[in-house]
Amino acid sequence: MSSSTALFAIDLVAVSVVVFGLYFPRHRRRDMVVAYLVVNVAVLAVADALASSTLGAGLGLGLFGVLSIIRLRSAELDQAEIAYFFAALALGLLGGLTGAPDGLTPALMAAIVVALAVGDHPALFGDYRVQTMTLERAYTDEDALRVHLAELLNATVHRIHVRKVDLVQDTTQVEVRYRLAGGHDGRGPGASTATPIRSTVSR
Repeated sequence: MSSSTALFAIDLVAVSVVVFGLYFPRHRRRDMVVAYLVVNVAVLAVADALASSTLGAGLGLGLFGVLSIIRLRSAELDQAEIAYFFAALALGLLGGLTGAPDGLTPALMAAIVVALAVGDHPALFGDYRVQTMTLERAYTDEDALRVHLAELLNATVHRIHVRKVDLVQDTTQVEVRYRLAGGHDGRGPGASTATPIRSTVSR
């Protein structure tokens, strides 16, 4: 087996672990499974073609940079999904363009997979949240706002960033970073049942 064929096989194993072993069990988005697999295999194929042509790796890397920007602008992805997307790109590039010594490229691929496995593990800061909320009251006192959010979320509030205070509509839009109390569901004894008007949550 040639070195390039071995790298292709390692890439396919690595991206399979990333997609089927890490991403889908944790995030459950079928459409992104297709995207990650196709992006990886396509990048691998084009990178291999560029590596054997006179165009060079620089043009290939620039092309993949443009493609990644287009892809990331075409759908709403959270930060973890963006990390998986770039991992799929990087694995394909390493498998197709690399001229590194034997052993280094597989080690770099393994490092990417391990980084995703550890960084996106549910046990790693799993009770920390970031949430953007619109509250039914105009808060001009940040301390009062912090106390209200702590009671509302049943959490320890670490940071708040007020985005907008509307004194006419009597609303406050705020981004809050907090740690859940009483487990990952945030429902311990005495947890508040109040809810904001609108909110979006991301981990």
